[in-house]
Amino acid sequence: MSAPRLGKPGQDRVYAPDFLTELFRNPLDPGYADAAAARRRSAESGPVRGWRARSSRTVSLVVVVMLGFLFAVAYRQTMADEPGRSQARSGLVTQIKERESQTDRLSTRADQLREEVSRQRDAALSGSAAARLRNLEASTGLGRVRGDGVVVRLADAPDNADAVTGAGAGPPRVLYSDLQGVANALWSAGAEAIAINGQRLTSTSTIRSAGEAMLVDFRPVTGPYEVSAIGPGSMRRKFEASRNAALMRAVAQKTGLSFGVRESDDLTLPAAAEPQLRYAKPSVSPSPSASGVRSGSPGSSGPTTTASPPGGGR
Repeated sequence: MSAPRLGKPGQDRVYAPDFLTELFRNPLDPGYADAAAARRRSAESGPVRGWRARSSRTVSLVVVVMLGFLFAVAYRQTMADEPGRSQARSGLVTQIKERESQTDRLSTRADQLREEVSRQRDAALSGSAAARLRNLEASTGLGRVRGDGVVVRLADAPDNADAVTGAGAGPPRVLYSDLQGVANALWSAGAEAIAINGQRLTSTSTIRSAGEAMLVDFRPVTGPYEVSAIGPGSMRRKFEASRNAALMRAVAQKTGLSFGVRESDDLTLPAAAEPQLRYAKPSVSPSPSASGVRSGSPGSSGPTTTASPPGGGR
């Protein structure tokens, strides 16, 4: 028995083409055909469109040539100026080295003259006066001293930054306040003379920082820093029991900063540079008033009172 046929009698059924049939029948995308037709229309539109295309290519070529010429001129000018810059840089480096050598020679000469002055002075003074003067120079930092003491060493933490994430970048560094605290703690522990990396401290010494440079009396010092102190045998015990030593140990344990204390049986600390002395001058006394009492402000009849300084008494 045959299957029933749908639709009207005498009418064939129409099937829509599927995707694969259409793909094999027309393999070329319609967009390619449209592009080819557009190129044909452009070619048939006349010489005007072709002239525009040629002029556009010509302008592009001229721009590229001009840019290449400018780059060539700039490179040639840079190479021509390089010898001058190198010569100027070499001249500055030479001047710096000459000044450093001159400074070293003058410092050596100053030390020799200072020793000569000391010998001449000792010869001119009596034994007791010369000894008293040497003791005063040692206590004020103007004379070289030698003896047993303590050396406190501080150094920056190593750079353990992660190469990928950058974590840990910027290692903890020794601050000028750390050196100040160590020096003050050593003074409190009984130190008689202190020097930081060979720079002798006096009553007017300063420890500061300028950027990443550490300055002791405006002279740069670099790490690791050694604070050498001459004093009694109990100085190390008192220093290690001080609050500053405990703080530095905690900082070293937390950040990796190096902090150590050791004794030294024979330390020699150099003399400090000659200080620039400043002298006080008496102020001009105000003229007495007719009643014999010093006048304060104009029109005042009684003695003046001095205002209390900021942060003074209660």
